[in-house]
Amino acid sequence: MSNILQSDIWAKFQEANGHQVFRGQGEGWRYMATLEGGSTGRYLYAPYGPEADNEVAFDAAIADMKHLASDANCWFIRVEPTNSAIWGEPSGQAFLAAKGFKLSPRQIQPAHTQVIDLTQSEEDILKGMSATNRNLHRNIHKKGVSFEKSQNPADVDILLGYLDQTANRLGFNRQQDDYLRTVAEVLMPAGAANLFIAKADGEPIGASLCYDSDDTRTYAHAATSFEHRRLTVGNPLLSHIIFDAKESGLSYMDLFGIAPTDDPDHEWAGFTKFKKSFGGTSVSFPGTWDLPVSTNGYRAYKGIRSARELAGKGKSLATERVLPKAKGTLAALGTKLGK
Repeated sequence: MSNILQSDIWAKFQEANGHQVFRGQGEGWRYMATLEGGSTGRYLYAPYGPEADNEVAFDAAIADMKHLASDANCWFIRVEPTNSAIWGEPSGQAFLAAKGFKLSPRQIQPAHTQVIDLTQSEEDILKGMSATNRNLHRNIHKKGVSFEKSQNPADVDILLGYLDQTANRLGFNRQQDDYLRTVAEVLMPAGAANLFIAKADGEPIGASLCYDSDDTRTYAHAATSFEHRRLTVGNPLLSHIIFDAKESGLSYMDLFGIAPTDDPDHEWAGFTKFKKSFGGTSVSFPGTWDLPVSTNGYRAYKGIRSARELAGKGKSLATERVLPKAKGTLAALGTKLGK
């Protein structure tokens, strides 16, 4: 299963977004990393990387990353390997800890996701969905709802409007408009991103921006109209995206991010239930890990970060307010993709 975050087109997007990009490649390994950080310390970050075929290849990739990080005056490297062939029988966490990696204080890309095998027949994919989703997929057109696929970057404004409405109503942070517009401008003309638009009687009522790698479509950002919530259009919009991915010759649909358990009180419980209602398999990765390049530098980084978090907690206690949780299936949002 290939990953958009380690692709050349994602590197192009990161450069367009103002990041310095580093690449490395050797026998059985490759990575794309960006230079991150500032006053709390510089580091190289490889989202869902490095990619490696086995432990030997992984070690070679890490050695190359550390060398580049040292030359760039970085204090550490930050990685998120996903290929279980790297660590074999032990857990990925135990493998990384044994090699001197430290669990990052900031977990970035989701360590748990839901993946649908698109090499199955359409009938089997439908069977994996809930009865509600099957019914909506087959009959939503009877309610005047249609779906369109766009590769016009200007159309991303449809999504931005609904993301803003949803974020304000449910009380969570989302990717900034400028970030998503740059994503659209770089990836959509290259065929690496598609905007799927749901319409009722010809008027947009929701949209989803998805990313395509060589064999995988990633469900990244989505929001729908609250005024049209009775149509439950987010469900058939996603089923349409899934079957379009199959028709496009892709092998996997990554629903990008679920809660680690089925705890109904988890902050991601709402959209985890939504995503799992489309079937597929739950997949787990080791998460985000750091490897110090400078021991003293990394110690300073953690100290500065801890101090800032304590200061932030002191401030938040004075202004704390309870925000509503996203319980329904109105929107399934991937707010971290890429950084």
